[in-house]
Amino acid sequence: MKKTSTRLADGRELIYYDTHDSPGRDAVDRRPLDTVATSSEIRHDPLLDEWIAVTAHRQARTYHPPPDECPLCPSRNGRLTEIPAEDYEVAVFENRFPSLAGPPGPATAEDAGGLFLRAPGAGRCEVVCFTSDHDASFADLDEDRAALVLAAWTDRTAELSALPGVRQVFCFENRGREIGVTLGHPHGQIYAYPFVTPRTERMLRSVAAHQKRTGGNLFDDIVAAERADGRRVVLDAEHWIAFVPHAAHWPYEVHLYPRRRVPDLTALDDAARAEFPAVYLELLRRFDRIFGPDEPPTPYIAGWHQAPTGPEDGKDWAGRADFALHLELFTIRRTSGKLKYLAGSESGMGVFVNDVPPEAAAERLREVASK
Repeated sequence: MKKTSTRLADGRELIYYDTHDSPGRDAVDRRPLDTVATSSEIRHDPLLDEWIAVTAHRQARTYHPPPDECPLCPSRNGRLTEIPAEDYEVAVFENRFPSLAGPPGPATAEDAGGLFLRAPGAGRCEVVCFTSDHDASFADLDEDRAALVLAAWTDRTAELSALPGVRQVFCFENRGREIGVTLGHPHGQIYAYPFVTPRTERMLRSVAAHQKRTGGNLFDDIVAAERADGRRVVLDAEHWIAFVPHAAHWPYEVHLYPRRRVPDLTALDDAARAEFPAVYLELLRRFDRIFGPDEPPTPYIAGWHQAPTGPEDGKDWAGRADFALHLELFTIRRTSGKLKYLAGSESGMGVFVNDVPPEAAAERLREVASK
């Protein structure tokens, strides 16, 4: 992998990832851009003990531009975009409208009782462009390009984890208008959070309680139990296993684990890295076949769940060694032409109601395997 770092006209970092030397990586961004100004802050919810990002500047972000005005396409024929080169393999750049940006700062209280805490919305948000082809999707990539994306995710995880104040790195992709995507070009994002996310906090508490009760690792025991049961296993490869979880929240939801437990992408071994592209591309292609050939591409969210980083003093995070890297892939489409909306029970109380039995979802995902 060849990595080339440069700067955009407003000072944001742009990084090209290539499998070989490619021309144009020294292309200059000639757009007359002002320096990015953010107003991000995080506020603490004392009832739920979680942080919320408040980002008024994101109201002005780009929203469903026509294809010929896509900011993620290469700069060609006199049209200037976020990527100055005329072509690229994988490109990563700082988001122009980040939810989190800048160095960490102390939390301050607005009230005498210390209930209303706020802090700078520190961290970093990046955009990952998987291909220069505007009309493609991740599932259209070949295995070499998917491997390059994995290398980029891994490199960004390592670099962002080392930033002051960053506590967790989340690499993810939102695909489809139904999900809320505002740019049609195939891309994902990376968030470097200044706190451990609520979902990960809950996982770590469950892992600690299970270890205290049984002496075992909850992630390992779940994977072993799903493999032993077999009904919900979708794909079982030499170094990876994918299954629909026993209590899936979403109509079609798959969790992908490496067989050897590791805390994050940087710890994957060479064998798992080599096998990942074929496994992941097969899962994405099956998702696009769930509802039949006449249905539009399946909207989905895919995200890597990684262990929290260590605190700034360099000591290991207490639950890091027990965490298991895994990818969660799910769609909000529950059947042909119908979406799963988060209504009263889900949005109001956090209690999901799933219309598709996980065993039926797994069976369907096995039926649409590539021949």
